[in-house]
Amino acid sequence: MENKTAYSELNALMKRNKKKGIIGRLIKAVFVLGFLAAIGFVGLYFFYPDVAKLKKQNPGKTSFMEYREQEWKQKGKKIKIQRKWVSLKEISPYLFKAVIIAEDDKFWSHHGFDLDAIQNALEKNVEKGKFKFGGSTISQQLTKNLYLTPDKNPIRKLKEAIITWRIERTLSKRRILELYLNVVEWGEGIFGAEVASLRYFGKPAALLTAQEAAKLAVILPNPRKYKLDGSSRYVEKRAQIIYDIMVRRGIVVPEYDEVVEQKENGESPPIIENNPAH
Repeated sequence: MENKTAYSELNALMKRNKKKGIIGRLIKAVFVLGFLAAIGFVGLYFFYPDVAKLKKQNPGKTSFMEYREQEWKQKGKKIKIQRKWVSLKEISPYLFKAVIIAEDDKFWSHHGFDLDAIQNALEKNVEKGKFKFGGSTISQQLTKNLYLTPDKNPIRKLKEAIITWRIERTLSKRRILELYLNVVEWGEGIFGAEVASLRYFGKPAALLTAQEAAKLAVILPNPRKYKLDGSSRYVEKRAQIIYDIMVRRGIVVPEYDEVVEQKENGESPPIIENNPAH
């Protein structure tokens, strides 16, 4: 009787172990298939989208614009996208130089990724105990605006890295900068340098002064939070820092800048008299 009971228990144990083994193998198979599917899905971005057409063709409504529209719809906001395409020649050099200083100072030398900036961002993430990424270049931000969303997750960042690598290999730096300045968000419903310049300063982007350009560059990280109405001490202080950098690098000649501003405001430029020697 005891032998029969022991045999039954052993048989039941073997069945349970067999069942666990089958479940374990199924879990492993699902995990492997899921992993391979994720790799295959991300791998599509080595071929899609077609970034080569951006050499000559200007993009329409971007993925980020569509994301914002969905966001407004969910919140019941009646906001429309405002955008107007202009060439890089129609944008003040002060603006794109200020944006590079503020957003990506190694833009002309890197190949899409600023490793030092990424390292610094990761160190800050570790210190704060939050995984927020950071250290994005203008090329990475362009990728996010054109094709992706602001979601911060590893898969999205991997897609971003692949497309950025392709964009850098396909387009010139000037074209990347032109695309970025025309699609980037500059406020609620405001996209692109031309609309931003008209909205905040009442003038086309070509006529922006160095100080105005510095202010526009400052709000790019969070244009719906930072204000250009003079109420934000951070914007004013940061804009002055960027302006001072432009002066130190010879981008801005303060005296000339002042004369330009006075002409735009309808003021008479100062008369500089040569004092005779005594």
